[in-house]
Amino acid sequence: MNTDSKIYLAGHDGMVGSAILSELDSKGHENIITRSLAELDLRRQKNVEELFNSEKPDIVIIAAAKVGGIIANNTYRAEFLYDNIMIEANIIHAAHQIGVEKLLFLGSSCIYPKDAPQPLKEEYLLTDILEPTNEPYAIAKITGIKLCENYYRQYGDNFFSVMPTNLYGPHDNFNLQTSHVLPALIRKIHEAKSQNSPTVTVWGTGKVYREFLYVQDMANACVELLTSINAEDIYKQGISHINIGTGKDLTISALANLVAEIVQYSGEIVYDISKPDGVYKKLLDVTRLRDLGWCEKVFLKEGIEKAYKWFLENYK
Repeated sequence: MNTDSKIYLAGHDGMVGSAILSELDSKGHENIITRSLAELDLRRQKNVEELFNSEKPDIVIIAAAKVGGIIANNTYRAEFLYDNIMIEANIIHAAHQIGVEKLLFLGSSCIYPKDAPQPLKEEYLLTDILEPTNEPYAIAKITGIKLCENYYRQYGDNFFSVMPTNLYGPHDNFNLQTSHVLPALIRKIHEAKSQNSPTVTVWGTGKVYREFLYVQDMANACVELLTSINAEDIYKQGISHINIGTGKDLTISALANLVAEIVQYSGEIVYDISKPDGVYKKLLDVTRLRDLGWCEKVFLKEGIEKAYKWFLENYK
């Protein structure tokens, strides 16, 4: 990928897409195609094909997706399955039709079986059943991975996938009904502090483990991989994707305590054990990413401080 390559970035205005857009800009890429949701409904094949036939991008990055936390995943199951399958299928097929040079698809660590050994190696994909609460979203993401793999196997298309761990940072979703755990904790604990509440309630037991990666680090990894590897480098290893993470996790209770420290909230954190925890542990094995020479730059405390600062500046 050269700095003069014409790049279509799907989902540029979301947390992930905006971080990738910033990373591309910092690397000198100026020829970037973007469309907002109001301008282009990626679920409509005709509209996507018209964009590709008109713009003819060299590189495609799929950061567009319908996303959410455990509440949203379990509530809007049909939408999470349909919308995500349509978005990725339309873009991947259109990219194939015009013969783009390279395509990168972003998945999610929820693709792995709920009881897979830890840490999660790329080889564990499709070896057992998924976690029920996010099964539709996981199936949609697995479909995108396999579309990329099989367009490569059948046609030789240079399409491949990466699997980021839980992401957080600027432009995150802080809506308590649809957000992931870290932005939800930031908002809940901030509001508890603002309202002088003696307690704040967190879903689940607090005993499950999660891994977190600052979104700008993820964007850096994606651009580095687009520059340094091709689809065959992945598929010849007998795997379908590359994990992107830190290789380190912590309990939700430890995370909540860290957020409380950063927000400077001194009340009690109460756990609602009637609510679901999700998978007990899903730490990514990042050996392959490390072997390629990549490592995160922003560690968790600093990253949460950055995310909280952005929240304070953007949520009134």
